[in-house]
Amino acid sequence: MSDIYIESMDDAIERNRGQMADVKVRLKKAGVKYLLCCWIDLLGVPKTKPVPMWDFEALCLGKGPQFAVHSVSFVPELGPADPDQITIPDLDAVYICPWDKTQAVIFADLYWEGKPYNICPRMALKRQVAAAADKGFRPMAGVEPEFIVMKYDENGAPVKAFDNDPVMPGGGKPRRQAWGYDVEASIDSMGFLGELIDILGELDWDLHDVVAEGAYSQFELDFGYTHVVEMADRLTFLRVLLKEVAKRHGMFVTYMPKPTIGDWRSGAHINFSIQDTKTGANIFGSSADGWDPRVYHAIGGLLRHGGGLAAITCSTVNSYKGLVAKVPGFEGGVYTWAPTHVTYGPNNRSAMLRMPQNRFCIENRATDMCMNAYLAMACTTAATVEGLGLKTDPGPALGKDLYLMSEAEFDEAGVQRLPRTLEEATNLLEGDELLKAAIGEQMHNSFIQYKRDEWERYSVSISQWEIEEYLRYF
Repeated sequence: MSDIYIESMDDAIERNRGQMADVKVRLKKAGVKYLLCCWIDLLGVPKTKPVPMWDFEALCLGKGPQFAVHSVSFVPELGPADPDQITIPDLDAVYICPWDKTQAVIFADLYWEGKPYNICPRMALKRQVAAAADKGFRPMAGVEPEFIVMKYDENGAPVKAFDNDPVMPGGGKPRRQAWGYDVEASIDSMGFLGELIDILGELDWDLHDVVAEGAYSQFELDFGYTHVVEMADRLTFLRVLLKEVAKRHGMFVTYMPKPTIGDWRSGAHINFSIQDTKTGANIFGSSADGWDPRVYHAIGGLLRHGGGLAAITCSTVNSYKGLVAKVPGFEGGVYTWAPTHVTYGPNNRSAMLRMPQNRFCIENRATDMCMNAYLAMACTTAATVEGLGLKTDPGPALGKDLYLMSEAEFDEAGVQRLPRTLEEATNLLEGDELLKAAIGEQMHNSFIQYKRDEWERYSVSISQWEIEEYLRYF
């Protein structure tokens, strides 16, 4: 299984020896010629050096390319005189690229001086999986990825790829949800969506449907869940796959949560559950018995660390432009359906955590596609397991529409708002000792440094809004 944590590089290599022959046969049969053995950087982006198929065995045995990870990932604890890192491919995480079957992506774990490298997000997640297993838990997850498809117009400006709704004489759009669930919009998009559906069916990810979402040219995918390491791999591979499919249609995909003020936010809700390692049963509940009381302890753990967790799951300046209740000029009405407060409720989409009515999991809605999926799953696992162990009380559920509640009502309920900015979230993450331990002190520090730099660069930039608001007025 790809969620196994291996402390020694030599042991990881020995594990590969037993799998190499079968995996090589599969790759050769598929016509693979080039291997993209990928490690994951601090921001969740896969990095690689393409390797010819004839070096497959060497790659599996730790004799493939080495990487100066510390030179590109904002992790300054190592310098130019230090040894490089070595990727050991995980042969349970092999993806033949549907857009070009001469290529295969293999997700890898990073080792340094024979041990797991402390700036390897994938290994950080595996450590949390191993810690959960020691308590009899196996974390599982599904993700609901949302994204916007765009293209460049005749002037080279980025525009929505699918948008045939007329512009009004004043230059705006009709104030209605013209795009979401629309049959005509779905039909017009089927050239792109049809190829995507076929590919995801070939990958056997248990795809159920593709949704034309609220923003123009915005889509959501609904596919099955699996253990958290494989789900993080899938989401990381999907981000590459969507971009490659879009290119074939003369378009591009953006995961930026809010490209314009009128856009519905693109999220990536994490649907998290825990299996009993002995029975395989979902400990959060079942169709026969309903919700198990333990789910509330898990929710308590997630709420306790909700602010710091947001820095990981909503990891950009732009992320926080979407975590609001109302937006002026919003395409489709006024309310955003985005989470705004660190609380939970039964099927309450305005809360950070939702208990869905059709499945037994905890849905974290304060997430988006810019997150490092491995760090997000690691922190989610750690907070959930802590909540289960401490039997943390989440307090009463809020079934109310949070957009309509007053500040006095929030104070009375003891409910905190989600961070309003990346700076606020980063400060909360810095002080969260559990999340620091979950991803490791060095990666925690490096991530905070990176995000502080991002915030500072944003803070001194001059936006178009400021120019329009102040340039001629004052």
